[in-house]
Amino acid sequence: MIDSLAFVGLGYIGLPTAVVLAQSGVNVVGVDISADRVNQINSGSSPIVEPGLEEALQATLAAGHFKAQVKMPETDAYIVAVPTPFADDYKVDTSYIFSAADAIAPKLREGALVVLESTSPPGTTRKMAERILENRPDLAADGDPNPEGKPVVYFAHCPERILPGKALEELKTNDRIIGGMSPRATELATQVYRSFCDGELLPTDDVTAEMAKLTENSFRDVNIAFANELSIIADKLGIDVWELIELANHHPRVNILQPGPGVGGHCIAVDPWFIVSADPENSRIIRTAREVNDGKPNWVLSKVEEAVAAKPDSVIAVLGLAFKANIDDLRESPSLKIATQIAKSFSSHRVLAVEPNIHELPAALTGFPNVELAEVNAAINEADIVVLLVDHKEFVGLWGQDLAAKTIIDTKGLWPRQS
Repeated sequence: MIDSLAFVGLGYIGLPTAVVLAQSGVNVVGVDISADRVNQINSGSSPIVEPGLEEALQATLAAGHFKAQVKMPETDAYIVAVPTPFADDYKVDTSYIFSAADAIAPKLREGALVVLESTSPPGTTRKMAERILENRPDLAADGDPNPEGKPVVYFAHCPERILPGKALEELKTNDRIIGGMSPRATELATQVYRSFCDGELLPTDDVTAEMAKLTENSFRDVNIAFANELSIIADKLGIDVWELIELANHHPRVNILQPGPGVGGHCIAVDPWFIVSADPENSRIIRTAREVNDGKPNWVLSKVEEAVAAKPDSVIAVLGLAFKANIDDLRESPSLKIATQIAKSFSSHRVLAVEPNIHELPAALTGFPNVELAEVNAAINEADIVVLLVDHKEFVGLWGQDLAAKTIIDTKGLWPRQS
């Protein structure tokens, strides 16, 4: 039975999962390399915007089931949820995983479980295990040849599938894939996730579990790419793409997604590249979808260029910087990339950046003297061109005479349906 656990990485996935685990009665130590983040969390303040998280954090701290620290503890199990960014060649950067492995290795004791939650290419869990065992030659992975009879430890991959903004709910209700490097590792990991997850727990091996997460997000990316490509074609033909999609979706077997300014976040915008890097020759559709979605911000910028050419002295308001509605997550955000390029390309124009979920300009925009963080109504009043990039709830009811008089570039189809 696993009574205590360390959660390594207290970001958008790690902190909510650690708190939900602690709510279930497991004694959880959250580990993060940032002392400032650790101190903020221990004070009961959540460093990320997630409905209900701060209240749940405060409750688990008060109950004594959760605390955060920089130092790696010795415990029954470790769950690793650290970043896995990709480099310029779209290959994964596993340095954060290996840093976590190096910190865990000295603390491992016989029978301990190490779970990798970080999204990663097939084979990464095995590489993490190899890294740990290089540091601990006195141990062996369960399921590996062990003629010397060394004490064994267990490794598994259990990818997360939560939606930012609904993390606390979906951590409990979503089905989970449990991929152990051995059957016993799968059993131990199942015990951990059964402590808080009401969804179905689906057993498999570690490599299949890694590939399943990438497959889910690549499927979504391909479908979004169809909608984004369709929006570009419809614009060229003078067709309202949102009306077009609504009509097409009346077919009983058609469900076209909604287009937007691109695809962001650390999952859909990243995971397909891990499949492409694993098998470049055979991942042609997946690569093309990524290229379509990565190229959509350039199309949006072309529409801004047309608007500025028609209004040379314009003030530009950019509504939304996060990668999706009603969160503060800027990771791989196409909206932030578009805003940054607008600031760079139109340096003689005032650019009013509106993002209701943050309190200061992100680092990508701080170097531009023509950019300021603005409140939405003030930005609309001052702007000549309004670029809607995210359908935050604060933007939904804004359509009226003030906006009708502006040049509007609506990448979400939010306002035309209200006009």
